[in-house]
Amino acid sequence: MKLKKLRVLITAGPTREFFDPVRFLSNPSSGKMGYALAEAALKRGAKVTLISGPVALKAPNCRVIRVVSAEEMYRAALKEARRADLILMTAAVSDYRPASYSKRKMKKSARPQTLKLVRTKDVLKELGRRKKAGQTLVGFAAETHGLAAYAKKKLKEKNLDAIVANLVGRPGAGFESDANRASLIDASGKTKDFPRMPKTAMALKIFDFVSYSSVNGKSPSRRPVR
Repeated sequence: MKLKKLRVLITAGPTREFFDPVRFLSNPSSGKMGYALAEAALKRGAKVTLISGPVALKAPNCRVIRVVSAEEMYRAALKEARRADLILMTAAVSDYRPASYSKRKMKKSARPQTLKLVRTKDVLKELGRRKKAGQTLVGFAAETHGLAAYAKKKLKEKNLDAIVANLVGRPGAGFESDANRASLIDASGKTKDFPRMPKTAMALKIFDFVSYSSVNGKSPSRRPVR
């Protein structure tokens, strides 16, 4: 389905939370799923804004906002979401950041070191809280176990219209891979399972679902998953 004239906001990649000038906390997100969604949306005529964490990918031909930290992702996403019709939050945003930052590189010590962490702001939950009428918000969940239960809980708690859930840690899919396996769950709890496929193909299947609700001004919870 066409996305022509729709304003689509996509987040992609990891964030980095530095505790000294050369070391940080992060995750293995490559950004490939988010970038594939951006390319697919462009091909279907959408006006795309991509907020990207640090990745080694060629930028698509759209507006790209580069961020590094979870705080930067939070600020950019909330600002851009005000003008978006459809939001897909594929970024793997850090849940925690170091409580303090050393301006100098921390040196090795014979004694054990303790790194104190504090929670980062929950950008997806805040977007759900601020969601406008007619706006569609899609989240992504990456879990190592209890995938369906955690995804459904996230779907409800963060006021999402749909969530794409994938089980990480399996070879040939997920983080850093060109392929993925996932389940699409809508707000009514109905589920569509996608077998392993290229992320470029999965991006199209995701839009086959979410573009319906955006174009017609309906919530995905009222559209059956087939």
